[in-house]
Amino acid sequence: MKRQRRTYTEEFKLQMVKLYENGKSRADIAREYELTPSALDRWIKNHKETGSFKAEDNRSSAENELIQLRKENQRLRMENDILKQAALIMGRK
Repeated sequence: MKRQRRTYTEEFKLQMVKLYENGKSRADIAREYELTPSALDRWIKNHKETGSFKAEDNRSSAENELIQLRKENQRLRMENDILKQAALIMGRK
């Protein structure tokens, strides 16, 4: 039986991290609050590194650059397609 994807508030995530920092084991927290161990580990890691749980705040500069380059590549492809269509239309006249 597959679990349904759940979302958690920042306050809840912070409470779980504080429980871990106060000495409660990861396994106990995950079992008691029905969390996946990987989600709890990610929350703890993100909180230690940046103090934030948002994905945007936890991206490396290389990841941000890759996202920006992909957006630019998509925009350039669209512009190229528009120019190809314009050239076909102008060629007909």
